Amino acid sequence: MDIKLIAIDLDGTLLDSKKHLPDANRQALIQCVQKGIWIVPCTGRTVHGIPAEIKDISGIRYAITTNGAVIEDMEENAVIDTQMLSWEHALELLNLVDSYHVMYDPYIDRRGITEPRFYEHLAEYGLSSELQEMVYQTRDVHPNIIEFVEKNHKPVEKINLFFPNMEERARLRAELEKRGDVLITSSLPNNLEINAFGATKGEAILRLASHLGISRKQTMAIGDGENDFSMIKKAGTGVAMKNGSKELRGAADYITDTNDENGVASAINRLIFGAEG
Repeated sequence: MDIKLIAIDLDGTLLDSKKHLPDANRQALIQCVQKGIWIVPCTGRTVHGIPAEIKDISGIRYAITTNGAVIEDMEENAVIDTQMLSWEHALELLNLVDSYHVMYDPYIDRRGITEPRFYEHLAEYGLSSELQEMVYQTRDVHPNIIEFVEKNHKPVEKINLFFPNMEERARLRAELEKRGDVLITSSLPNNLEINAFGATKGEAILRLASHLGISRKQTMAIGDGENDFSMIKKAGTGVAMKNGSKELRGAADYITDTNDENGVASAINRLIFGAEG
């Protein structure tokens, strides 16, 4: 296969269930870089949420973050492309979300913004211990999120939501989708993610590929979640993890092993390097 760019989701895909990078996956990424293939983390996280063990692999330069809201060159610390919510639009959405029993955090300037009533009670919103640790490392705490957004007038990459009650999640999702002015996806059973139109992983892959002079057919995407659906469909080759949803697996060109079975390494070794088994 003439693949020049592989975009890889992190949680549930490249990382195992403990949020670690398995050595087999790491070695597969290194082999791709040595072959001249761009390896691109493609995540709902901000760039600061990409683990150092991934960033430290020589040759991993570009990242697609917050579901495609930001494409950046990590080597130059430069933003290539953005598709973000205006602060006014985000403020309207946050005021709506605030009427529900939900933990919410907008992502601004590559950081999640939270407040004590959420930050100090993460377990109450269904966050695992691994996810809690990531939140502690990637959120800035302010007294009031809505006042922060209103005061700073900065565009918002994404609004992330965590629900302790799935009925509330379903009700808010229906209300947000009825508005028709945002994109709604999910990466975990108890979360929702709000993005601006144009902020999808799939569209971001094509924009980055164009920037690098790579055709759609020369791109591959590997993912497991609902927010990976667009990239599985739009990339030249879409690979779904066995632990991914039935819908995602049905849309993929290829299904690989789970994230706890080095599924990324399996896909790369078979599809890129022609290994059997």
